[in-house]
Amino acid sequence: MEIKAAGLSAAEAERRLQEDGYNELPSERRRGLASIAMEVLKEPMISLLMACGGIYLLLGDHREALILIFFVIVVISITLYQERRAEGALDALRALSSPRALVIRDGLPMRIPGREVVRGDLIVLEEGDRVPADAAVISCTSLLVDESILTGESMPVRKISCEYQEHLEVMPPGGDGLPFVYSGTLVVQGRGLARVVATGSRTLMGRIGASLKSIEIEESRLKGEMRSMVRRLTIFGLALSTVLLIAYALETGDLLGGILAGITLTMAILPEEFPVVLTIFLALGAWRLSRINVLTRNLSAIETLGSVTVLCTDKTGTVTLNRMRVRKIFARGRIYDVDEVLPEEVHDVVEFGILAGRRDPFNPMEIALQELGRRKLNGTEHIHDDWTFVQEYPLTDEILAMSMVWMRGDEYVIAAKGAPESIFDLCHIDREQIEELSEVVERMAAEGLRVLGVARAAIPESKLPDGQHGFDFQFLGLLGFSDTIRPGVPDAVNECQRAGVRVMLITGDHPVTASSIASAINLHPGSVLTGPEIESMSDEDLSKRLREANVFARMVPEQKLRLVELLKRDGEIVAMTGDGVNDAPALKASHIGIAMGSRGTDVARESADIVLLDDDFSSIVRAIRLGRRIFDNIRKATAYILAIHVPIAGMSILPVALGQPLLLLPIHIAFLELVIDPACSIAFEAEAEEIDIMSRPPMDPEASLFSTSVIALGALQGISVLAVLSAVYLMSSGRDLDGARALIFTTLVLANLFLILINRSWSQTIIQSMKSRNSALWMIFGGTVLLLSMILYVTPLREMFHFGHLHPNDIVICLALAFASVLWFEAWKLIFRRGRSSLT
Repeated sequence: MEIKAAGLSAAEAERRLQEDGYNELPSERRRGLASIAMEVLKEPMISLLMACGGIYLLLGDHREALILIFFVIVVISITLYQERRAEGALDALRALSSPRALVIRDGLPMRIPGREVVRGDLIVLEEGDRVPADAAVISCTSLLVDESILTGESMPVRKISCEYQEHLEVMPPGGDGLPFVYSGTLVVQGRGLARVVATGSRTLMGRIGASLKSIEIEESRLKGEMRSMVRRLTIFGLALSTVLLIAYALETGDLLGGILAGITLTMAILPEEFPVVLTIFLALGAWRLSRINVLTRNLSAIETLGSVTVLCTDKTGTVTLNRMRVRKIFARGRIYDVDEVLPEEVHDVVEFGILAGRRDPFNPMEIALQELGRRKLNGTEHIHDDWTFVQEYPLTDEILAMSMVWMRGDEYVIAAKGAPESIFDLCHIDREQIEELSEVVERMAAEGLRVLGVARAAIPESKLPDGQHGFDFQFLGLLGFSDTIRPGVPDAVNECQRAGVRVMLITGDHPVTASSIASAINLHPGSVLTGPEIESMSDEDLSKRLREANVFARMVPEQKLRLVELLKRDGEIVAMTGDGVNDAPALKASHIGIAMGSRGTDVARESADIVLLDDDFSSIVRAIRLGRRIFDNIRKATAYILAIHVPIAGMSILPVALGQPLLLLPIHIAFLELVIDPACSIAFEAEAEEIDIMSRPPMDPEASLFSTSVIALGALQGISVLAVLSAVYLMSSGRDLDGARALIFTTLVLANLFLILINRSWSQTIIQSMKSRNSALWMIFGGTVLLLSMILYVTPLREMFHFGHLHPNDIVICLALAFASVLWFEAWKLIFRRGRSSLT
């Protein structure tokens, strides 16, 4: 391709750069760490943690105050890290859209930074180049461009030239035969000269970046409901504490005692464990996900994983490896699978298919052919490293095939490869044979294969003809290419469907190819919808069709985003996977965006909530499994927290209501919190998954995350413990106050331990759940028993807690009463909940 155009002058290029700005996305002002930290501190849950810490400081309990302050620091640090990473999406897009560029200015080629390319520049495109801006192709030779990051199509598309017009409107990408190239796409074959028509935010990639900024991210439902629960319990606790303070002071005339009673009840009711649980569960959940090669960029996405009802997956690079492979070969009347032992008559098809391409290709189909040649032809006479390349006959609008001329001794050998129809034409095949071969082509295409024909010719060394029709070609056969399915994807799809997660395949490929891929991964396609069909539908009609369609072909980015929005509108919890720039808006708009880490673009990774570091589709299933486990364990921790606070609050109120001295003092509440905090956060977080976790449907998207049944279960457990403690208190009236306090406190601590044990599983009994390993749990148990023993039998500590001496028989009674207080739930699990783990 000879370049004769002069291009822009340096002066004109500078003027346009000043006028239009750099060829990059506009940079937004970054928020500093201090401003992000201030926003975090305004969060109600963080404010509550700090307020609780302040209360403990006023009470002189510096240890508990320091623990809460530590949690505040952890939350702020995690949020700062996530916020800073989240701002990287536009930076990644800007870096991708600004490669180095070869331009023609003042008649001379020069390589400049992509950000300095201006409208009207002539850019030279060669194999391996990243296109720096949207441009109209004015001349080209065999130009093929990989546009998968914009369209999702794994096949490179062929470009044609057009006569440049001053105000040429750029057409959307997709399919062969367009005279436009787009910023960020990759030239995989041939050469071209193009004139820039759009730069920076005016390019297609720039418009995608703008759409990212316009999408608002919804607040996690769990976070919202947790905040609401914390607010209600806090208001209730403060109101009840105030009433108790006033009542105690009026009844006894002891204002100081009233204040002490009010503070004790406030400490008993204040639900500071809830924000701690949420923070710890999500942080440790992110760590657990990282151990299975899943990077969590948005912690709130972890709990949403357990509620996913629809998984929208891109094909290229997600379900497939985005790596072409030769699957079938047709030769001499038969279709061969390449995994078979290939007979000699097939070797010629592979040999001349390789010879009809470049020796160092960028085209993925050429790479696939060479890989097949290395596996099947090494050591045979079909390898020709000693042949000399002479000339290329490129693809044209008239002939969709290319021919390569090689010198062998004193003759030319010509290898041709291209669209089957063009190869048939070059070989002058008769109509009857064309009909037979066309049926073979259709049969291979129905399997999702991209079919190319192969032919050969030979002439003595002489002047070469002007065109490919000047050769007497002999038809050799057909090559069928397909993108490789990722290992484990069919099994992962099966498990998703067993778990009640609907899988949808969304791709830019042909409907036949999309259906074939769906069948290969065990996904029933239902009805297949295409992008043009969707474009003509109203939202109402499309919503109806979404109930039966699982495969979507010829999709463009705006349509992917529309699907996600409609699914969300219908109440679905949507996870979207992808790896290209075209996926970024849908990734950001979905409840959970899941990007591929290795092959995915930076834009997709930075727009997603979760990144699969190993690009393994089955990691999604493991992430959903872990998300369900985390969600289950959060509910168990919630029920436990509610359960243990009921008897603590009740035993703070009962003596006051009876006109008796306070039974529980702030130091007792503080001791219980030392057990409750790690139990509800560390121990429950480490609990293993329930046995039916992936055989039950996701939680109803309309149901409350903290359902009435969960709250009722916690309340019933707490009331049963309170009833036992109240009976012990009433029957111990003959004891001195310190003796009664020691008896009741010991029973409460032991009942607390049993509450932890019964809530480990809602389907298995304590004995059954003992088979599940949980080292954190036993460390808490051992530490609690040791501390309780020291408090009861080390005199200075016993006096500090205002306890009387307990006989060993008393300890046995406490143990029996504590177990009796929760025994009903064990019986309930055996009778009603066997084999079921979730409350409905």
